[in-house]
Amino acid sequence: MASPKFHNSIRKYHRWMGFFLAGMIAIYATSGILLIFRPTDFLKFPQTEIRQLEPGLQIESLEENLHLKKFKVESESNTMIIFNLGEYNKNTGETVINQLDYPTPLAKLVKLHKATNNSPLFFLNISFAIALLLFVVSAFLMFMPKLAFFKNGVKISIAGALFALLFVIFAS
Repeated sequence: MASPKFHNSIRKYHRWMGFFLAGMIAIYATSGILLIFRPTDFLKFPQTEIRQLEPGLQIESLEENLHLKKFKVESESNTMIIFNLGEYNKNTGETVINQLDYPTPLAKLVKLHKATNNSPLFFLNISFAIALLLFVVSAFLMFMPKLAFFKNGVKISIAGALFALLFVIFAS
């Protein structure tokens, strides 16, 4: 069995890790909230982008070049293709795209939360997840196992895990 000195050391490291992770948790929580409202226009603003594509593209190749979600052609003439997010000039290749998107700082927060293993942000996400797991483990090492604090902490943790599991199972 570990000594009280060991548990006090763990408390000290847990506290330091908690202060370090507090800023990261705030950033991840903010980006998570933004992702919840992703399908809405919450905090999104109109943005116009002008792209120069090659002239004379057909609808299929235009869609391929633009890589836009929910691309839908509304009308086509000899000189223009009008689609739901903008227009393409067949003669010049100039394409105007009108979309709603987050301002740059918020867009970067959303990108942080959506990072995949192909992104440099992947390492931050993995490091953060590992740090949170260490934080969880250290929470149980802060108190002697015989103490009521420890036993109550285990019960509350189990209740929290069950709550989260039930929510995931029945709410999704």
